[in-house]
Amino acid sequence: MGAAVARLLLTRPDRPSVLVLSDRDPAALAAVVESLAGTTSPGPEEHDTVVTGVVCDVSRESSVKDLFCEAGRRGPLTRVIHAAGVLGSGATVTDTPVDDFDRVFAVNARGTFLVVREAAGTMLAQDGATDRTAPGSDPADRADRADRAVTVIASNAAGVPRHGMGVYAASKAAASSLTRSLGLEVAGAGIRCNVVNPGSTDTAMQRDYWGDDPGAGRRRVLAGDLSTARLGIPLGRIASPADVAEVVVFLSSPQARHVILQEIYVDGGATLHA
Repeated sequence: MGAAVARLLLTRPDRPSVLVLSDRDPAALAAVVESLAGTTSPGPEEHDTVVTGVVCDVSRESSVKDLFCEAGRRGPLTRVIHAAGVLGSGATVTDTPVDDFDRVFAVNARGTFLVVREAAGTMLAQDGATDRTAPGSDPADRADRADRAVTVIASNAAGVPRHGMGVYAASKAAASSLTRSLGLEVAGAGIRCNVVNPGSTDTAMQRDYWGDDPGAGRRRVLAGDLSTARLGIPLGRIASPADVAEVVVFLSSPQARHVILQEIYVDGGATLHA
């Protein structure tokens, strides 16, 4: 999903001059960076985007700090899109081992906290405005502040109960709430925080969830399962990563400069939020 977002960013007229990608798997990261070569399209500014990768484990504070330190060397930080996530074991809450709970929360909740905290802190430090974000600061003073955006990809599981996905859903709910709370705190500095909640999307993580019979797994997701009180997808299709990327890139763009603290569901109506 992160690769789809990066690919779309590079095709836009307002594409970044530097795009820093991150993954904890060095080989996978290098492959994505290589695949993005030559994907930029002509824009108003004649420049090629520099695409680079930095290996990072979002569950480790030192690793996240190193990531943002490296990104900061390449220019001002204006947009951060956080897409890292892992799925749980599929066990019910009563059968979930503590180790699995800790593993999922380490990436989905703790990882989100570390990334968005460092993102906002870096942006605030760039303009020395940490004392201007509190309620009551002069609106005229911040009206011309450059637009910055932090966009987190969570999950529609954050908004509804899911059978066999309690730990995953809870971790994504934590990520969403944390991101929007941060957004309230830093809105005065012109930093917009929003959350995108995809539904079932055709990614490697989703295909793993389908198990040994992908066809049956796909049909189960589309049709729903009354035995576990799970809705299907009214729109009748699995999302592509590009479907999610379009919304993520919009929220991160100047076109969404007045949109903050939102949870946007991109799930074909699966949670009835659409």
